[in-house]
Amino acid sequence: MTLFITILQLICGLALLLIVLFQSGKSSGLSGSIGGVADTFLTKNKAKSIDAKLAKATKWVAGAFVALTMVLSII
Repeated sequence: MTLFITILQLICGLALLLIVLFQSGKSSGLSGSIGGVADTFLTKNKAKSIDAKLAKATKWVAGAFVALTMVLSII
């Protein structure tokens, strides 16, 4: 049982690492470093973009990782 949970935690950790690496920065590009992020057409539709889906996936996978860590510490 402990081995199974440890393998699940390892998979969650690797998935969390990949999801975070695939996300773009908040101020990516030259315009973000100089004058801030401008409100463009692309930022208005950010809720439907891949970055929003990756942010939601980060929360779920991180929650699963924390839960598995707690279970392993109890066992």
